[in-house]
Amino acid sequence: MSVTLLAGSATASVALATETPAAAPAATVAPTAPVANLIVGYKSSATEASSNTAAADDATAKGKKAGKKAKFDRRLGTGAALVNLGGTVAPAEAADVMAQFRADPDVAYVEPDTRAYAMAVTPNDTEYAKQWDLFEPTAGMNVPAAWDKTTGSGVTVAVIDTGYVAHSDIAPNIVSGYDFISTSSEARDGNGRDSNPADEGDWNATDGECGVGSKASTSSWHGTHVAGTIAAATNNSKGIAGIAYGAKIQPVRVLGKCGGSTSDIVDAITWASGGSVAGVPANATPAKVINMSLGGPGACGTSYQNAINAAVARGTTVVVAAGNSNANASGYSPASCNNVINVASTNRAGERSYYSNFGTIIDIAAPGGETRRATDTPGTVTTPENAILSTLNAGTTTPGAESYKPYQGTSMAAPHVAGLAALLKSAKTSLTPAQIETAIKTNARPLPGACSGGCGAGLADAAATVAAVTSTTPPTSGLENTMDFSITDNGTVESPITVTGVTGNAPATLKVGVNIVHSYIGDLKVDLIAPDGTAYTLHNRSGGSTDNINQVYTVNASSEVANGTWKLRVNDNAGGDTGKIDSWNLTF
Repeated sequence: MSVTLLAGSATASVALATETPAAAPAATVAPTAPVANLIVGYKSSATEASSNTAAADDATAKGKKAGKKAKFDRRLGTGAALVNLGGTVAPAEAADVMAQFRADPDVAYVEPDTRAYAMAVTPNDTEYAKQWDLFEPTAGMNVPAAWDKTTGSGVTVAVIDTGYVAHSDIAPNIVSGYDFISTSSEARDGNGRDSNPADEGDWNATDGECGVGSKASTSSWHGTHVAGTIAAATNNSKGIAGIAYGAKIQPVRVLGKCGGSTSDIVDAITWASGGSVAGVPANATPAKVINMSLGGPGACGTSYQNAINAAVARGTTVVVAAGNSNANASGYSPASCNNVINVASTNRAGERSYYSNFGTIIDIAAPGGETRRATDTPGTVTTPENAILSTLNAGTTTPGAESYKPYQGTSMAAPHVAGLAALLKSAKTSLTPAQIETAIKTNARPLPGACSGGCGAGLADAAATVAAVTSTTPPTSGLENTMDFSITDNGTVESPITVTGVTGNAPATLKVGVNIVHSYIGDLKVDLIAPDGTAYTLHNRSGGSTDNINQVYTVNASSEVANGTWKLRVNDNAGGDTGKIDSWNLTF
């Protein structure tokens, strides 16, 4: 079979104020966002300034006056007290607790424990303004905000394609690759396989040279265009910005004159992911992401599937282009293989590109652009500004001067997702290929335009996906019961949440947020009750005389159907202390 190319946070603090009896307390910083902690500075004459016990008692008392839980957490280096509000609370609720501290003459100041973030700046690359696919709010992939957290450093992305033609805007991020084209006439380098993945050109001199219906063409320098989208050098006052510009590109050449063979591509997948190929030296820098912007007609064969399965088992995420035939992707390979992220293309308006394949096997959509409108004459370039600008070469057959040019295709969409996969793997190295795929799909946003035939989970969103995998706070699902349920001595109470519209079973990491107000949690047994009546114990009479439970539990509920009525059941097993279920929530 022959295939062708398809086209940190920080906490602010201030010095502890000295006692100035004649002066009014310092002005309070009003909270403008949800708050989890307060920073309280006591005057030096106050007992709470030096005694953690006194500070703890004071925090508890003031929290109760405001109707909220407040506990002393620790002493900052400045001497101020960090007060925990028992979870993230609304600005108005935090302000109520702050008012209690502000009214105390022994308190010099109180302020919310706000968050600071790295400040990403617009890259100074000269062509960056033309990269709508990275930043435009309508149909861009929301990449710049992801750079606050990760740029892909430490990750190698293998571009299995036409090879690489030297380009100064990618050169800093290139690592050693390999030429897997086994036939010298197709490779155009005078030999078969070798360690030099240089793109020798894929031009065809005459019509019919590559089979019936094939046309004469100039060299595409396709692999170099794909590589630039993934990891062009950035902030170098030149050209374009790469999505994962901290990552490395490994050129793996499989496409030459008249495309490339399945056997060569299978070996390339194996080698790029760290597997062994007879007669080829071991890969010194195995890739954690593979991009294949290539394909041909026909369902996925066993050879492709076996190579992909082995690569994924080694921990490599495999991203493939859906194809450019405006047809169901199930009829194309490797797009129809399992264990890949299959990427469809969208245009600048967020619609499915007129050429993009579609179908139920599409996983995600990403910008692939359109150099012309669907109604324009085929072969014309009428809207170059709406295509994907990347690195290229001006040579028509053999390499010439380096250049930049807009291309369209699912070949251009796939490297957007490969770049995102590199950002995720860099941000959280423990992620598996399956987890990377799930994260990309779960955090996609709806397409702003139409997609007839199916475009997967939506438009990939880099910032949302990176934020999700780096977050230490479980997301709010909206599945919450905030009604109070009284807990009586030696009694049992249940609070329900009815779940609808969730496909399949609950996850193995179901998050259960519990907020119980009770003066002696050692009396309590707390269970999550699944819709079929199965009980999952969250808390079992531990904690002694500690008051209140405000915690997120993780439950393996993968055997349970998600939809139905879930309950939080609380048993009080002693007399003398009462309380209530204040609220609880589920995050699927």
